[in-house]
Amino acid sequence: MGRRSGGLIGIWAEQQRVAQRQREGQQQAVLRQQREAERQQRAYERDVSRMQREQRAAYRRHRDADALRRTREIDDRVAVLEGLLAAGCRAPAFRMESLRRAEEVEPFAPGALAQPVPVPDQRHYSGRDGRARFERDWYAAQAAEARRLESLAAYRREYDAWAARRIDEIREYNRGVAGTGEALARGDVGTVVDYFSAVLFASGGWPDGFPREVSAAYDRGGRGFVLDWDLPGYEVVPETKGVKYLPSTDQEKEVARPVTQRRALYRRVLAQSVLLAVRELFAADRFGALESVALNGYVGGVDPATGLASRVCVASVVVGRQDFDRLNLELVAAVDCLTGALAGRLSSKPEERVAVAPFRTPDQVGGDVVVQGDGEEPDLLSMDPIAFEGLVAELFRARGLQAVTTRRSNDGGVDVDALDPDPISGGSIVVQVKRYRNTVPPSAVRDLFGTVQGAGANKGVLVTTSKFGPGSYAFAEGKPLTLISGNELVDLLRRHGLRGRLGAPGAAPAPSPPSGDFNLLGMVWRGSVALDVCALVCEGGRVLGDEWFVFYNNPSTPDGSVAAVTASPGDRAAVRVGFDALPARADRLVLVAAVDPEADPDADLRGFTEAGIRLRDASGGELERLDVSDGRPGETALVLGSFRRRAGGDWDFVVGGKGYAGGLGELVGDFGVEVG
Repeated sequence: MGRRSGGLIGIWAEQQRVAQRQREGQQQAVLRQQREAERQQRAYERDVSRMQREQRAAYRRHRDADALRRTREIDDRVAVLEGLLAAGCRAPAFRMESLRRAEEVEPFAPGALAQPVPVPDQRHYSGRDGRARFERDWYAAQAAEARRLESLAAYRREYDAWAARRIDEIREYNRGVAGTGEALARGDVGTVVDYFSAVLFASGGWPDGFPREVSAAYDRGGRGFVLDWDLPGYEVVPETKGVKYLPSTDQEKEVARPVTQRRALYRRVLAQSVLLAVRELFAADRFGALESVALNGYVGGVDPATGLASRVCVASVVVGRQDFDRLNLELVAAVDCLTGALAGRLSSKPEERVAVAPFRTPDQVGGDVVVQGDGEEPDLLSMDPIAFEGLVAELFRARGLQAVTTRRSNDGGVDVDALDPDPISGGSIVVQVKRYRNTVPPSAVRDLFGTVQGAGANKGVLVTTSKFGPGSYAFAEGKPLTLISGNELVDLLRRHGLRGRLGAPGAAPAPSPPSGDFNLLGMVWRGSVALDVCALVCEGGRVLGDEWFVFYNNPSTPDGSVAAVTASPGDRAAVRVGFDALPARADRLVLVAAVDPEADPDADLRGFTEAGIRLRDASGGELERLDVSDGRPGETALVLGSFRRRAGGDWDFVVGGKGYAGGLGELVGDFGVEVG
């Protein structure tokens, strides 16, 4: 039987054993902590690795999807070109009846006048003076009801008079349409030319970008319509077959369309265009006006021999109605049909502007040749000022407004008087037209506002062939002013069937991105506030000029060194910067943010938190995150920071933080942008 040691030696031994167990426990605890830390580190590294893989995979998916989207866009354009004739044949033919207007007017809508004035209820009147108050309110209600009935009757009389005038106008218009049909049946030369030219212009079978210019004459004796019709140029066929993303170089590669394939498709497009135009003419003739059509197709461009603009006939055909009616256009091979069945002519190399001889031209018919479309698009920059004002007035009329140009003297600064007849949102509009080449100064916008106030107009519109700077937009914000730049004007003209361009055909395109190295500055922040992120290219604390302020109405600097671009996944806004491409005198690039007044009119920057700039390389890879100041209540614009050029040419980032309660207009004013 064992025994426990006693005495001092036994006590000492027991203490040693206890100390040993404590040391072992501590060592085990340290080891457990080390193992746990190592486990957490491995888990963190796995998470980071997984996130990096996921980010790389997401980035690649994004680039693959973008390349696929661009390829599909090209395929869709080619499909439209390939099916041009078949789609046009399936579209309904133009009918004179479509021009008729229904004899209908907007119903009588008196609004609040239709509601009787409520009669007071005596049960709601109590107290000693209840009856007196009731009688007073009852008589007041009766008087108000009498005034309502009187106003309603007057409004009804005005409506009936307006409706009668409107019905008379519609009937007069419809009589004119009926008269047009009778003139076509008689073979009236002017009516035939105008009507069938309008048929080609009104057709929905032509893709966007196809020219619609015609000169025509009518042979009344032979009932032959002879016309020169503009065809699209070689550039209508995409030069690219598709786009591929190459992960190894992180670049997109455009796959060229084989030259033989592009040339063959272009010839098919030309043949289809000729056949479709002839089809539109015959299909719209329900009056027996056309027995034959002679069509010559022209393409415009620059003659390489002279360097001058010229038109070349690349297709010609003369076809009778009976021969054309026997064709099944939806199934024909367009080139074979044009050159074989119809014995027409088609250039063997239209892309090289190899011409064919036209069978018959409008000037051979005799009589007047009517030109629709005025040949080449007029250059808005060189138009006669009065003609330019007339074109702007025509644009307003095409949008459903009443518009006339003013006299040249005593017009009070108004070039076009316009009236929007809408009873709710309409009213009088004063229009000023500025045919400028340089940026319109803010003083012109301030003058327009003064004119609007002086004339008692509802709205002012300033139309220019140039553009507006940020000061002009800042002054116009919140006022009844609309600014239409040159590019916007050209777009509006085309959308409403009018014509105009800025500068000579083939003018230099907008600046492209820098070809060298560049960076992407991606903005991130928490909060739901909608912001505009802008950039100013400065020398010291002053912007180089209005055109060096990149914002929503000026998305790029003149040289393309700074531009607003689509944000990468995870970013909420982005700016592309080629630091080496910035002008030599520029020593800083300032980034600012401002509340979007249209999206969040009552918001401030209190919701702008945890903000930063992700500095990315050209491939989108994140190089560094630059933290910026949070927004503060009451402020609506904020200087995020600036990249500053150092003596050695390097760029450093300096955090900003100055806020403004007056929005973007107040902020950019500190950098020398003129704001009204």
